Formats: sequence, structure tokens, C-alpha cells
Amino acid sequence: MMSEIKWANREYSDEEIYSILDPIVREWFKRKFKSFTPPQRYAIVEIHKGENVLISSPTGSGKTLSAFLAIISELISLGRRGKLEDKIYCVYVSPLRALNNDIRRNLEEPLQEIRELSQELNEEIPEIRVAVRTSDTSSYEKSKMLKMPPHILITTPESLAIALNAPRFREKLRDVKWVIVDEVHALAENKRGSHLALTLERLRELTKRDFVRIGLSATIHPLEEVAKFVFGFSDDGKPRPGLIVDVSFAKKTKITVESVVEDLVYTPANVLNEALYRRIGELVRSRKTTLIFTNTRSGAERVAYHLKKMFPEWEDKIEAHHSSLSREVRLEVEERLKRGELKIIVSSTSLELGIDIGTIDLVILIGSPKSVNRALQRIGRAGHRLHEVSEGVILALDRDDLVEVTVLAHNARKRKLDRIKIPKNPLDVLVQHLLGMALERVWEVEEAYKVVRRAYPYHDLPFEDFINVLKYLAGEFSGLEERKVYAKIWLENGKFGKRGKMTRAIYYMNTGTIPDEAKIDVFTMDKKYIGTVEEEFAERLIPGDIFVLAGRTYEFVKSRGNKIYVIPREGVKPTIPSWFSEMLPLSFDLALDIQKFRREVKSLLNDEDAELKLMEKYGIDEITAKAIISYFREQANYSVIPDDETVLVEIVKEGNVVKYFFHTLIGRRANDALSRAFAYLISKRKRCNVGMAITDNGFMLKVPRDKELSQEEVLELFQVENLRETLKRALDNTELLKRRFRHVANRGLLVLRRYMGRKKSLSRQQMNAQTLLNFLKRNYPEFPLLKEVYREILEDKMDIENAELFLKWIKEGKVKIVVEEHSYPSPFAFNLEVVGASDVVLMEDRRELIRQLHQKIMAIIASQGQD
Repeated sequence: MMSEIKWANREYSDEEIYSILDPIVREWFKRKFKSFTPPQRYAIVEIHKGENVLISSPTGSGKTLSAFLAIISELISLGRRGKLEDKIYCVYVSPLRALNNDIRRNLEEPLQEIRELSQELNEEIPEIRVAVRTSDTSSYEKSKMLKMPPHILITTPESLAIALNAPRFREKLRDVKWVIVDEVHALAENKRGSHLALTLERLRELTKRDFVRIGLSATIHPLEEVAKFVFGFSDDGKPRPGLIVDVSFAKKTKITVESVVEDLVYTPANVLNEALYRRIGELVRSRKTTLIFTNTRSGAERVAYHLKKMFPEWEDKIEAHHSSLSREVRLEVEERLKRGELKIIVSSTSLELGIDIGTIDLVILIGSPKSVNRALQRIGRAGHRLHEVSEGVILALDRDDLVEVTVLAHNARKRKLDRIKIPKNPLDVLVQHLLGMALERVWEVEEAYKVVRRAYPYHDLPFEDFINVLKYLAGEFSGLEERKVYAKIWLENGKFGKRGKMTRAIYYMNTGTIPDEAKIDVFTMDKKYIGTVEEEFAERLIPGDIFVLAGRTYEFVKSRGNKIYVIPREGVKPTIPSWFSEMLPLSFDLALDIQKFRREVKSLLNDEDAELKLMEKYGIDEITAKAIISYFREQANYSVIPDDETVLVEIVKEGNVVKYFFHTLIGRRANDALSRAFAYLISKRKRCNVGMAITDNGFMLKVPRDKELSQEEVLELFQVENLRETLKRALDNTELLKRRFRHVANRGLLVLRRYMGRKKSLSRQQMNAQTLLNFLKRNYPEFPLLKEVYREILEDKMDIENAELFLKWIKEGKVKIVVEEHSYPSPFAFNLEVVGASDVVLMEDRRELIRQLHQKIMAIIASQGQD
């Protein structure tokens, strides 16, 4: 066995791989495939040797078979020797229920073919049983598995955690030899991943020996960290050894960037839309099947609708596919895709598509996918087989988008990936597992702490936090019982165990990390029902906010449970656009590269070959290069170009308000943190409400004219001493804190979703959560779930760490701040102005506003030229 995590550098030959396979498996493989794919050459022999392996490779490169081939071969060999027992040898975990059915197909087909081949060759081989266990599995199926356990169990992270606590079923897991974790890229960055990491360590505790861990992932970075996440740590605190098989670039990718029209400013919205759909038509016509990605679900519906209208001849061959559709509809679309009946499929997430989706020969991305990894994962869907080129076209709809996708496509070609971020010490997930452990047996506190810290997300878990979670579960925070939160374990003399008859049922009914999706009902103050908004949208509201619902404007007053109360406000401009909650955030790494790109373009502005140089280096066409250069020239002629060395803050006075545009290109999550902290500091100092608008490229704050800030006061904001503490105070009484606390309280079993077999209404849960939140803030500021809700908001929803890093660069003088006063916002601030002035609910109005601003600014630049 290896002693550390290494990169696989040895490709095994066909002969070497064949030599370790059972003769019948070898013969089947030779007949079915001509040769091994890159991931198979690196991984199969290593898995056979018992090494942990993480495989990162594109769709269609045979990574699933890389994981299963050695295992199937070994099970058949065991059977030949009469040693195949009725127990589970391999657990395959996938985050997608739909994928489990795919895998079952992808596994049972080879097994069936191998069985037929053995009959043809008159050989006796055993039956390898495969079964799926998810929340959809009937109790009849589950009891069948107890009598005849499958050799290979296919399951989801949640179902595996429950299976570990099912007293009779867990015995069948005692001898697991292999665990395959699929779609690692969809798990590592969220709490489902943290949940699974703990489950695997508890499984390791049950088996009393290390099993082989195999992680399968699409394009992801940094792979060393992902490997630690999959393999975990051993008791000595070192990462478990294993191999990283990185063949994510075995497949050729061709990525082009296009501006839909030559002039992105003056083209009217209807003309732009028509050009967009016409261009899609041209790209699609010569292809068999094209997959189009939008960044929002509503966008997917809109694009599918317009394409059907524009190309009636394809009407029944165009379908939308996204998470708001029912499972039946999604499966039907996937089946039609596999049968090659669809010309165009429009989706908002690459994840929801099953793996085996047939042949797609082009991927079109409308607008920026916001991260290099996401772009490569989406474009990798084209040319499903390994030798085919994955071709992708990114269509930009505005000038900021054009700059962003130019850098993004360049990074994608250079394979410069964005770093993922794995959550650190999520305490709500820990609560579930400690209760699950208490249900198994009595534990020594120290021994349980050791198990938890073997899971990568908890590797640095402070003992104090661990003990506080146990104390909460043991009912040691007085005052919670009166609020119907009862002890679920006992804790004494350094040991803990389960308590109460209901505890097991509570655990089964409430385990898992995905919050119940809430639709929030909207009422007027006199209790008249208006409609619903998404919870993510409600999170953003602060009293006084104006938003549009069903074509009318309302002012947000307060929330109670899952209801929000509003006052109708005819003819008032909205302060929050309804599409805001669905937007993907730009990654911090990519944001920094766009800052550097700005400086590079700035240095080319006086160069007559500027366009040529951009075209050569960034692989863009002439239209795109021209648009970028003219955009930058306008900004430079009017103001300064903010880049990796300069932050521009613009002050624009307009009627009775003053707007401050902060050009901090650090991605929306980090800007969310900065803008909220700054707004809080201003509201405290000036005793007024502060309006806010955020994009990936910066944020805008606005205050009443009589509360304006001097330039010194603006500069002081960047010197904020403790960003974390300031932000925590800024979150007080926000909808965001209240809603996220319900999610954390659900996961942390403080507010139960289901009790005594009954589901509690979301509104009841929200009311309970708010009462508990107020009680805990007053009495126990260090309560684990209160700590967790702040951690989740600051680190997972926002990007506090990079916001702090950015402020540090400013304090160290690496980045300078320029404050300027203008009569209108500069071209780089147009999008911020539009988001802030969001009575522009429609795309058309946003474009009209930008056109008007552009005319005013060009007039100013022209007049300066005449002086």
C-alpha cells in the first residue's frame, strides 16, 4: 500500500489489465470494446491492488466501468471458487436518484452479457446481484434485501446513512470491501458531501478495517483536496493514501465565444432576441442534437418557448429540462433524447441529466456559466465518446458578459480551473451523525471525536465545538425544554448513548441535508392573498423593499412564519428584481483573472494592433475584439479603468439620493459580504436606510442626499477592523438569517420536519425557528446551531474569506482606491445602475436604460474632446 496521496503516472497495457481479470470478464471485454480508455488504463489495476483511487475525467470516458470492472471480475472469481457469500461487497453512492436507475442499467447490461457469454462457453459463473435502495424503495424490496442481500448496493448519501442505523441491515454492510462515490463534484462543495464523509467514517468503524474508496468526478480542482475528501484521514491524523487519476483533459474541447450582434449597446432588445434565436438556428441546423444551457430555470423555459415559435418545423423536437419539472416529465425527455428524437434540449443545470444521454454534438451556453469548471462540465456533454471533440459555443448578450466569457474560454482552453470550496465543520450535520452513532451503541466521547475527525470536512474540528453539540443533544442548555426541545442522548463520565423511545424515529424521519423548498405566501396587511415568491427571493428582503409580483408593485413590511406581509405601492419603482435569486455567482479566481485582463486591455488602448493582439491571444473573432476595445476606450475616456491594482468608487448625485458605485470585481458572493458590511456601517453612522445592488463586478449603495458621505468616509469603509463581526451584526433581524436558521435548525434536529409520523407545516417550522433564534441569541450566543447559521451564511452563501483577503490587499497598499464624482455612472457601472434601478424588470427596459446612459456619456466624452 502507498503511504500518501500520489498522482497516477503509470498507464497499464492491455495485457497487464487482462492478466488481472477473470477469463470470462476478459473475453466479454475483448468482444465488446476494442481497447481500454485512459481512465481504465490508469485505474483498473490499482483498484484490483486495493488502492484508493480518485478519477477525474469527462463524461463518456468510461470512468464508471473503470470503477466496476475489477470489482465485477473479483466477485465472479470468488463465485467460481465457491466463496461468494450473501452479503454486500460493494456500495455505490450517487447524489442523483435518476442516476441510480442509469447505473443499474449500466451494470446489469454487462452482467447479463457476461452471463450469456458463460452459457455460450459452457462455464458456470454465479449470479452477481445488484439492488437499489433509496427513499423510493418499497418496504417489500427492503425486506427482500435482508433475506438476499445484493452483492452491489446502489444508494444515495441519505439512504446510506439510514441503512447504517437499520439494526438488521447494518449487519449486511459489515464486510463491505469497496465504496464508489460518483459525481463527487456535485457533493464536495455542499453539506450533502459533509454528511456522506461522516457516513463513510461510521461505515469504516463498522467494518473495523479500511475499504477501498473510489471517487468519480467531472472536471474539478484542486484534486489533492478532493482526494482527501473522498479518502478521509486515518487515526494518526494523516490523509489516507491513494491515487489521483487525472484524465479530465483526455478529451479535446473546442470553445468559441460569440457576440450575438455587432453592437451590444444600441441593438434594441427585440432585434437582439431575434438575432440570438436566429444564430441558434444556424448553429443547430446541421447538427443532430444540440444541448443549450441557460443560467436559470425561467430562462430555460423562455428559450424553449421562443425556439418553438421561431422554428415550427422542429416544434415537437424541442424540450426544456430543469429541476422544477416533475420527475416523469424529466425522464420522458431523457428517454426521447436517448432515442435520438430531440433536436434541441434546453436545460438550466448539467447535473439533472442522467449520465447516459445519447449523442449530443454541440453545446450552446447562453450567457456566462460563471466558472471554468462549470463551462467544461457543460461543454463536456457534447461528443459523448472519448475520441469525439466536445464543441461548445458561448453566446454573450452584453459587454460585461463578453469580457467575462473571453477570459473564461481562454482559461478553459489553458485548463486553468477554479478552486472549489469544501464546507468546514458544519455543526448541524454533525448533530445528525452523533445522534445516529448514539443509536448504534454507547460511545466514549474521545473515541467518537476521533471517528468524526477522520472525515475531511471535520479534520480541524475544535473539541469544544464537538462537546457543545453533545451537550445540546443531551439537553444541557436549560430553557430549551420549555420550548419543546428535548434531550435525545445521555452524556456522563465521558460517555454518551441514546435516550428515549422516540429517538430512533426522530432520526429516521429527519435525517438528510436538503432543506424543504418553501414557497412563501404573500399577503397584504389586511390579510388579502396575492401570490407566492421563492424562499431564496424572500431571503433578500428588508423592510421598505419594493418588489413586483403578478405585475404590481408591493412594499415588504414584515414576515411571520412562512408568510410575508406587504403594502400595495402603485407606480413606485422596485428595489429588488424578481430574477435575482436564481443567478449563479462568478468564482473568485476567475474574477481576479478578469481584473488582470482589464489591465492588459488598458495597456493596449493606444496600440493600433490592439484588436489583432486580442484575437490572437484569446481566440476571439473581430466583432468580439472590436466590442471589447471600444468598451474599454469609453471607460478610459470618461473615468479610470478599475483592474487588479485599482478600485474605482464613483459618486453620482441624482435628485435627492446619492449613489456610490464600488468597482470591486471579486464575484458576487464576496461582494455580498462587503456590501452588507459597508451598508451596515453607513446606516449606523448616518442613521438612515441604505439601498443596495450587487453584481459580480461590484456593488452600489445609495443614501438620501442629506446623509451623503465625504470621500474620507468612503475610504474609511475599506479600513473596517473586523469584517466577520460587522457582518454578523449586519445580519441581525434579516430575512436571510431567519430563513437560513430554519434550514440549520432542521438539519440540527432543533426544529423537526416530521414528528410522530406527521409532517409539520413549513409555516409552523418557521415560527418555531424564529422563537428559538431569538431565545438563543439572548441566552446562548455560542450555541452550536447559532454558530453554524452564521458560518453557513458567511462562508458558504457569501465568500467572507476572499472579501477579507481583498481588504487585506487594500490595507497593504497592493490595491489603490480612486474616488471620483460623476454626473452619470461610467460605462463599467451601467449594469450596476440597471440592477439598482430595477423598475426595469424586463430585459427590454434594462437595455433601454443602458442605451440612454450610453448616449449621455458619449455626449460628455465628445464635448471633452472639443475643449
